[in-house]
Amino acid sequence: MQTALATAGLAPVFAGNMPAIALPPLPASESRTLTRRTFEANAEIYAEGDRALSFYKVAVGVVRTYKLLSDGRRQISAFYLPGDIFGLESGEDHRFSADAVTETRLIIHRREPRALAGDDGLLAREVVAAMMRDLERAQEHMMLLGRKSARERIASFLLALSERTKSEGGAICLPMSRNDMADHLGLTIESVSRAVTQLERDGLIELPPNRRTVILRNAAALRHLAD
Repeated sequence: MQTALATAGLAPVFAGNMPAIALPPLPASESRTLTRRTFEANAEIYAEGDRALSFYKVAVGVVRTYKLLSDGRRQISAFYLPGDIFGLESGEDHRFSADAVTETRLIIHRREPRALAGDDGLLAREVVAAMMRDLERAQEHMMLLGRKSARERIASFLLALSERTKSEGGAICLPMSRNDMADHLGLTIESVSRAVTQLERDGLIELPPNRRTVILRNAAALRHLAD
């Protein structure tokens, strides 16, 4: 995937601890099938039930996809980071809603055959890779929700985020709130806070004062806990 991004002129660059994508000029040949747009933090990108006329690639920022349950609870299905593609649907409508977690810049592709046919099929290969990653993460998330304790869920989440952001020195950026983490991991915010505090007390992680960064002090112990 990194090779494909580099070939397209979209190789990851880093802004702080969260990767971003360097945006090349928009080719005139793609102006009808590709646009770019910036969303403020917490802005809606699309709602469940909206027509799925486009799919999206994150250039900067973080996106969450979710469902609102009948009792008002929210279940976050996934977080999408720079380089990730989301909004792919097998049907005509979006099955989840999508919001920007932070200020987010998106590359928006029209859902039509010629959008995938250009650039020697590079985008088509990226879309297939994105679909496979979504399937793998959905399977892992199902196992996490069904079998793991609160501490194990937090450990799994932090390790996965560290791997996805290619963090150095064990420090990872946490752009999402603890409420977001709770809604993603099937926990209450109190359970998240208790589990995070316990992991810090046990020396597995460190929480700097800004609380938007977590340092993984003992990744091996976290992996043992997550497994």
